[in-house]
Formats: sequence, C-alpha cells, structure tokens
Amino acid sequence: MQNKLKAFERLLIIMDELRTQCPWDKKQTIQTLRHLTIEETYELADAILDENMQDIKEEIGDIMLHMVFYSRIASETNDFDIADALNSVCDKLIERHPHIYGDVVAESEEEVKRNWEKIKLKSGKKSVLEGVPNSLPALVKASRIQEKARGIGFDWDDKEQVWEKVQEEIQELKVEIDSDSDKIEDEFGDVLFSLINYARFIGVNPESALERTNKKFIKRFQYLENESSKDGKILSDMSLEEMDEYWEKAKKI
Repeated sequence: MQNKLKAFERLLIIMDELRTQCPWDKKQTIQTLRHLTIEETYELADAILDENMQDIKEEIGDIMLHMVFYSRIASETNDFDIADALNSVCDKLIERHPHIYGDVVAESEEEVKRNWEKIKLKSGKKSVLEGVPNSLPALVKASRIQEKARGIGFDWDDKEQVWEKVQEEIQELKVEIDSDSDKIEDEFGDVLFSLINYARFIGVNPESALERTNKKFIKRFQYLENESSKDGKILSDMSLEEMDEYWEKAKKI
C-alpha cells in the first residue's frame, strides 16, 4: 500500500511542476484536454481487446494523468481538488453497496444492480436512464440503456423471446425495404437494437464483438492487398472471384 501511495504522490508532484513550469501544460484547460482523454480511453480499449498487459498498464497511467490534470485545473479555481474527487467516489461506492457497508442483503449480481438503480433514483435522479451519457457511441449507448432498464426489472424473461423479437424486426425491415419506404432507417435501427439486446442475453459484448470483427476484416483485407500485389496484380482490376481466393487464404492464417 505504501508503494502505491508514494507512486500517486509522485504523480501529483510532477503534475504540479508541469502545470507551473511547462508552457504546454500551463496552457491546457478542461476543454482542450477533453478530446485527448477520449483518445486515451480508446487506446486503453484497444489494449484490452488485444489483451496486451504492458499496453494496458501504460494506458491506465495516461488516463490517471488526465484525471489528476483535470483535478489540478479545478483546484486553481477552487472548484475541487483530487482529494474531493476521490472522496466523492468513495462516498458513492459506500452508499451504493449497502450489502457490504449496511444491512441490505444481495446475493447475486442482478440484486446488486437492482439495488444500485433504486438508490440512484432516491438520490434525485428522475429516470434510470439519466446516467447514460448523450455522447456515447450509439452501439455502446444501446447496451447501457438496456442494462439500465434491466436493473429495474424491465426486460425479457429469456433469450428465446429476444431472438423471436430479432426475427420480427428483420421481417419488418424487409417489408419496408421491399416497399421502398421512408421508414427503412427506423426499422434498421430496431434490428440493431434487438440484436444488441440478444447479445446481452447470450453474454456477448456487442461493442467488443464488432471491434474484433473490424480487426479481423482489416487483417484479412490487408493480406489480400499485400499478397495480390506480390503476384503483380492490381486490386481494382481483379474480379471478386480472384479476390476471394486470397480471402480464403487469409482466413486460414
């Protein structure tokens, strides 16, 4: 524990020195750091997908730096400091875990989630969906909305029901496509939403699943580009059948 506290203290000292001495750090504001923090978060997400523990360690450090940076800036206007931020989350954790710090009984993950949402509503939130950030990517937002709704019991009973809903939404989309309706986009959104819901029921994170597929496609497509080039072929001049030969080879790697 002492080593961890010393490391955190070291980061705080370095941040104070950079904020007062480095021209770049002195110039930064909460607004200018925002896009950098988003970028760092995505880099951490990539490292997690790759299961690269060395990169995960480094990206956690980068994000910790950003949290300390925000708190340092806020302390300059007497809004809050890092101690306030940490105490705030500690208070929140204690309040929302009455099964650990109180006399509430919760023996399953689902009971914990239900208690969590009930406590948040008691704290002044008018909707269980208020905690879902508006700026989240749509795929992630759909997952969080569904998880929040499940937390208060608004959910299907089993995965078979959800799969039936997926098939129903696909048929509705097909009807709109066949009639060239202006509702195609709405129905397509419903299909995606229902698939994301089904993913939750079968224990799949849809964001991670799609990103893994993205990475897989990139790897195979780049193999197609590189190997066809080695054979003296120009990709844009190749037939789909020729490309597919390289694609099948890429799938075996």
